[in-house]
Amino acid sequence: MNRFPRVLGVRSGYDPVQVDALVRRIEGTLGRGTLDGAPVTADEIRASNFRTRRGGYHEVVVDYALEAFLVAIETRPAEPQTPEAWSAAEAEKVERAAFRPGRLGLGYDEDEVDAFLDRIVATLRGTTDQPVTCDDVRAATFTTVMLRPGYAVADVDAFLAGVAETLEHGVSR
Repeated sequence: MNRFPRVLGVRSGYDPVQVDALVRRIEGTLGRGTLDGAPVTADEIRASNFRTRRGGYHEVVVDYALEAFLVAIETRPAEPQTPEAWSAAEAEKVERAAFRPGRLGLGYDEDEVDAFLDRIVATLRGTTDQPVTCDDVRAATFTTVMLRPGYAVADVDAFLAGVAETLEHGVSR
């Protein structure tokens, strides 16, 4: 099946068999065909290499198509998650949170913020006897430090507002 235009004459292009196999897997991943094997990831598309052969597919056309497929893979809606997978993913987001240093030597006490974030992670992972609620997150206060290392107040407040929303909507999962 000719999915792409072929190069003319004795010029070399991408091997049609390899390109067609990858495109079939991509279409299966996107729900446009049957999926044989594991779904294709964006990284796999980026790392794809094809042999060349005379009369193969035009390389530029295939590369543009793969770019379009890459966008489609990266922007497709996420598959529904189990509540456990959702909680684990949210806990990882909290664990990876990083805040800028406070401006002009003014910020929230880093130890207090980190301890509170640890409680949120424990709540999301279900490993605490005293889970944090969205109201606890909204009511959280921290000591403001001056001329010591501290987290930027606006960054912490914005992050915790998002965490409160996540906890509030995640309860119904």
